[in-house]
Amino acid sequence: MQFAMLTVGMLDANCYIVGCPESRDAAVVDPGGDVDRILGAARDKALKIKWIVLTHVHYDHIAGLPELQERTGAKLAVHRDDNGALADPGRNLAQFFGGPARFPAGDLLLLDGDEIPLGKIKLRVIHTPGHTPGGICVLDGNDLYTGDTLFAGAVGRPDLPGGDFPTLIRSIKEKLLALDDGVLVYPGHGEASSVGRERRSNPYLTTEW
Repeated sequence: MQFAMLTVGMLDANCYIVGCPESRDAAVVDPGGDVDRILGAARDKALKIKWIVLTHVHYDHIAGLPELQERTGAKLAVHRDDNGALADPGRNLAQFFGGPARFPAGDLLLLDGDEIPLGKIKLRVIHTPGHTPGGICVLDGNDLYTGDTLFAGAVGRPDLPGGDFPTLIRSIKEKLLALDDGVLVYPGHGEASSVGRERRSNPYLTTEW
């Protein structure tokens, strides 16, 4: 696997580039801004961006989407339950940031268990609603890209449009904590972690709600 992480945009969202070392096909997970830097990182690794994958559709994770699509021709993959929010500035939060209010709809509408092919790599979709209805995590072997579902020592906010705290905790406990402890967690903000570390020490997951 080819891998790069960049912190982008006004809210320092983590953007990830994941690619197949043989085909050089790549996906950008959550292009929250700074498109020149994203393209530069892909060029440095000789990767061709074929997919843009959204873990959810909040503005700080999608601000660079239109420009990145225009400059690469990449297809957009988003969960079916978040797709409609791309054109709704109240749900994608664009109205709070002064950015473009509407974003292009997805080319591939994802469901739990779907796979996105990247040469010999397959990215597995894990539907984890709670931060948004269509929030997903993306599993690539031992690497898990969690967006704003799960952070190091925290979980995503449930108080934004479409959020629900019990649903979020259930998503994490039933789907993410079912993975091996050694799976690495790459969140939408902040430092990386692991499933085992979060299982043992994340206060949101060790507390009975």
